Amino acid sequence: MSEYQYYEFQAIDRPLTACELGELRARSTRAHITSTSFTNDYAWGNFRGDEDAWMEKYFDAFLYLANWGTHILQFRLPSSLLGLDTAGAYCLGEGASAREKAGKLVLRFVSEDDSGEDEVEGSGRLASMIAIRDGLLRGDRRALYLGWLLLAQTGELDDGDLEPPVPPGLGSLDGALESMAEFLRLDPDLLRAASEASRPLGDLGLDSETVGKWVRGLAAREKDDLIAKLIVAQDPALIRALYLRFLEEQPSIVRPGASGGRTVAMLLRLAEDCAAERKRIKADSSARQKAVREQEAAIAREAHLDRLMGQEHRLWAEVEALVATRQPKHYDQAVKLLLDLREMGFRSKAGDFAQRLDQFRSLHAQRPALIKRLGLAGL
Repeated sequence: MSEYQYYEFQAIDRPLTACELGELRARSTRAHITSTSFTNDYAWGNFRGDEDAWMEKYFDAFLYLANWGTHILQFRLPSSLLGLDTAGAYCLGEGASAREKAGKLVLRFVSEDDSGEDEVEGSGRLASMIAIRDGLLRGDRRALYLGWLLLAQTGELDDGDLEPPVPPGLGSLDGALESMAEFLRLDPDLLRAASEASRPLGDLGLDSETVGKWVRGLAAREKDDLIAKLIVAQDPALIRALYLRFLEEQPSIVRPGASGGRTVAMLLRLAEDCAAERKRIKADSSARQKAVREQEAAIAREAHLDRLMGQEHRLWAEVEALVATRQPKHYDQAVKLLLDLREMGFRSKAGDFAQRLDQFRSLHAQRPALIKRLGLAGL
């Protein structure tokens, strides 16, 4: 299997400067570099940069995959909008980690699969997950929980470890989060088990009255200052920060609650139960579909025999003509007609099919290929 590695970085909050573009180009002459991205793949050789350092200095999102089974996903956010304490409650291992530097929080998710992958394509994978970063900025903690779930799945956590707060909406992941779960190779049964303790995504209790009450509780000078900053800066990050502050000060609304008391071992057992139930449902569905197919086949068979009734003489003649060709494919057709004749004999209760079949076998006893087919068909 030939080597394949894919690297993609994306800058979201600001474009790269001319100086920064020059620094990146010095690391690669063949990479596709723009003011917001760096993309390259390698069939030989290796990346000459430092992905972690680049995330800290230049970029807000990163994806790496290799055909020997390594998948890496990283996001960088302002630590004022997502703190290390919050992220660290979920991302506390090698498979999901969080680090903070210079006012930025970097989340890193890693999935390994030693079996490797025959066909790997990196293009478009990061684009399918880029919306996750915006969700994190809005206070959506589902991506963090998926990271923790990966740690539980891969054995980085102890059986007795308690799960962190369960965010709402685990049972209804959007396309970006579904792509992340697939990219990290999360067990769907484990995710389903975890989602049983997750509220519906829209169940946050937000309404104008609640928000208005919170705003009225702010000091007049603070409100004036906030409004002035929003008008002058026109920075979406300020709106996000204010929104997150509101949520943090409304624990009855936003907090998914302390851990429901489920341990890693409990979740893994629930996942096994989900897998067993899924397989049972699939088996029942397959059995029902099989029964329907068999019923349809039986009806079609009866209709076929109805059309043939009264044509026994012609069918026996056709059997003899097919056998006379000494061609295996015609032997197969003759056997099918003999099976029809046997069923027709059962219907009419004529009782002469067995005698005619014995005569037929005796007449063609020197044709082993035919006799073998008759035996396999139970004739």
